[in-house]
Amino acid sequence: MTGEFVALAAAMFLVALLYSSVGHAGASGYIAVLTLFGLGVEEIRPAALTLNILVAAIGFIQWWRAGHFSWSLFWPFAVLSVPAAFFGGWLHVPASYLQILIGLVLWFSAWRLLYRKDDPAELVRPARPIAIASGAGIGFLSGLTGTGGGIFLTPLLLFCRWAKLKEAAAVSALFILVNSSAGLAGYARSGRELPDFAWPLAVVVAIGGFIGSRLGSRHLPARGIALLLAVVLLIAGTKLVFG
Repeated sequence: MTGEFVALAAAMFLVALLYSSVGHAGASGYIAVLTLFGLGVEEIRPAALTLNILVAAIGFIQWWRAGHFSWSLFWPFAVLSVPAAFFGGWLHVPASYLQILIGLVLWFSAWRLLYRKDDPAELVRPARPIAIASGAGIGFLSGLTGTGGGIFLTPLLLFCRWAKLKEAAAVSALFILVNSSAGLAGYARSGRELPDFAWPLAVVVAIGGFIGSRLGSRHLPARGIALLLAVVLLIAGTKLVFG
């Protein structure tokens, strides 16, 4: 085992730990780390989706078992997001300008979260057509950018007062799982192969994902999750803006 691989594994572990503590799976963080270690763009995207699927599955089980998941909130966002993510994963388009715009939105979301004190006193559930349309758009973006969509869904749920922090995290975890799976399927359908280096990293991110989601779902207060989520969004936004 080389020193470079140990450093890569440590970085991936920390990404999985941080992201899973807020209901995310870490795709944007994995992309950033793998890019810094000099791996190719065509290898990074499917690897990030593969690791995302693993960590999202582990995270969802933790958030669901802690009692934070709402099926009635989840399914309208998910129903069209899966085919949209498949299409986004299959599509070959230059996404540089789109990524910069999304990155700026994530920075703004992070700034808003830094000033968020706690969960809202009252929630307003989204109208079903709005939730379905929003889910389709987020699914497409997740497939196009190689992420699971949680970095887009969670801020939307919070800022529209559609969910509390831990409920948003639980819903996002399953949303990431289904959309990462669809995005990876779209990638595979286009005839490209999954890189071998993803498998050794799977054990590392699984451990990080288990610890992080356990802490977030059972031990961290809402304010702590908001601050961690702000950090996650800043990292993701920076990755998208600067590529």
